[in-house]
Amino acid sequence: MVCAACGATVLDGARFCAKCGAAVAPVTGPVYAGPVAGEYAVPYVVQPLLRATVQPRLQTLGTFWCVYALYRVVAASIAMLVLRAFTLRSLGGPEWPMGHEFGQGAPAWLAGLLPVISVVTVISVGLAAFTGWSLLQKKPWGRTLSIVTAILALLKFPFGTVLGIYTLWVMVPAESGMEWEAIAEGE
Repeated sequence: MVCAACGATVLDGARFCAKCGAAVAPVTGPVYAGPVAGEYAVPYVVQPLLRATVQPRLQTLGTFWCVYALYRVVAASIAMLVLRAFTLRSLGGPEWPMGHEFGQGAPAWLAGLLPVISVVTVISVGLAAFTGWSLLQKKPWGRTLSIVTAILALLKFPFGTVLGIYTLWVMVPAESGMEWEAIAEGE
């Protein structure tokens, strides 16, 4: 036999390649290996084993997406409070400790951003929470959703970028797709 990983000759009955250490896997279909005493089929071919990349990281990844959704809620709330303070030139009524007016404030058009920021925040928080839930519940479409959400999160520096890169690193490879299908079918 010939090792599929490094091309070295492997003895019949060997479970691992002596040169590179790749495991010998049983052949699922006929394989042409050249004439061997008039025969053309070889019972085993050496193939590298697939490493599990999704299963050990799935709980962490789903939890990170849920925590990221919570972080986005807190960050957006603070941003809207600051925007309100600058557009209305106050932080509350006269009974509030910081209720007095201050400064010139921001232009009036800036007040129009508050509803836009609110809608974008609700959508992005919902998407991040839904992604985390779909990964934790091992939904069949969770991998696709996590890849799309990770690409969108790349724009939210620094935490969204880091989470997006980590998600893409775990979920995009072809081996991850095969592993995800096995995980989703097992549920």
